[in-house]
Amino acid sequence: MSAINIENKKALVVDIDGTLLNSKKEITPATAEAIKQVLLAGHTVVIASGRPLPGMRKCGRELELSKFGGYLLSYNGAKVIDCVTEEVIYEKTLPANIPAEIYEYAKAHGAGVVSFEGDCVISGFEPNEYVKLEAKHNGLDIRVVSNFPEYITFPVNKCMIMDHGENDARYEKELIEKYGDSLSIFRSEEYFLEIMHAGISKSDSLDAILPVLGVKRENTICCGDSYNDISMIEYAGVGVAMGNAKPEVKAVADYITATNDEDGLVEVINKFILKD
Repeated sequence: MSAINIENKKALVVDIDGTLLNSKKEITPATAEAIKQVLLAGHTVVIASGRPLPGMRKCGRELELSKFGGYLLSYNGAKVIDCVTEEVIYEKTLPANIPAEIYEYAKAHGAGVVSFEGDCVISGFEPNEYVKLEAKHNGLDIRVVSNFPEYITFPVNKCMIMDHGENDARYEKELIEKYGDSLSIFRSEEYFLEIMHAGISKSDSLDAILPVLGVKRENTICCGDSYNDISMIEYAGVGVAMGNAKPEVKAVADYITATNDEDGLVEVINKFILKD
């Protein structure tokens, strides 16, 4: 890979679902090749997702990030690894009391609740359709535990509450009122409510790791399509919304590219990174 100084080095930061992946949940050959050229030119790539780390590994392998370099920013930024060294360069876990409290809240509202352990989704109840969807998207097994509060005795990066969109929107407001000063709480999709340590978002984690990456904030190009991408799109030197992005995401973007089914990332790479 080429050497490049910090003044010119750029970071391409891309969400997975709806951004890196097309609607068939595939990385197209054109997108994979464009990302490879970014790395070969001496820039860096961060795959940034709400997914758990094991659910991001397949994308990392397909892009050969362990060979060409790159980073996986998982759990909306609660854990970031260097794909070459496997070193954890940034991590925050939930306060020990929170999984049990979130479980009790979900139980009272008849919602699904999960956390993660290894290659498994740990579910506090029989999985609803949204828990099953989360497991399917990430290629993980579901382990149902009858004693969720007692089972989660190890550090976890996040919990999730999963229910119909209208319900999750209400839970989001209620939980922010209760925990807004001590936790990060937001939806990554209508039906996925994410609960993490305070100060966790894609933008906060990027701000923490950019010095490690040797990249200035103004040289970041952040691309996404959903609610949990808004923070990094607002933070970026160039914030990009996919053509298929939610209206709220497009509203804060500096640039709107083609959709994830039209290799929108290739357009971004050619326009903002490889144009020179």
